Amino acid sequence: MAETIYFPRRLILGAAVIAGVLLALAVHMLGARYGLDLGGLWRADTHEFMPTGAAIAWWLIASVGFSGGYFTATLMQSAVSGQIPQRMRQFLIAVGVLLLAGAGQAAAAPSPLPTISGVLAGLAALGLGAVMAFCGAHFALRRG
Repeated sequence: MAETIYFPRRLILGAAVIAGVLLALAVHMLGARYGLDLGGLWRADTHEFMPTGAAIAWWLIASVGFSGGYFTATLMQSAVSGQIPQRMRQFLIAVGVLLLAGAGQAAAAPSPLPTISGVLAGLAALGLGAVMAFCGAHFALRRG
């Protein structure tokens, strides 16, 4: 009987954080095209406490980063022992490629945000995605 092989914990954690950050940045870029941008936090012309689009973008980026890190860590733990069916693996790869391709297309177009606001929003999305992806991966590894 073949012995079960496991990935090192740090390798799973690193890969899950990278995947979660990439998904969070892709959602940030796609959301900015539809008016859900974190740049609304730094606008002085709004009379609201926090624009609704910025709040939705904040929660969307955080939830995608967390779930991306969590599911990537869970999948990497179960992939080594062959517990993921081939069709499910192909489906997940196709979804990831399509999401990142859509984000690349959105990033290639001219930005609707002012430059400094876009940079700050991108850095905020990067930081938020990294923290939430790490938390998701950490919880997945502690559970397993």
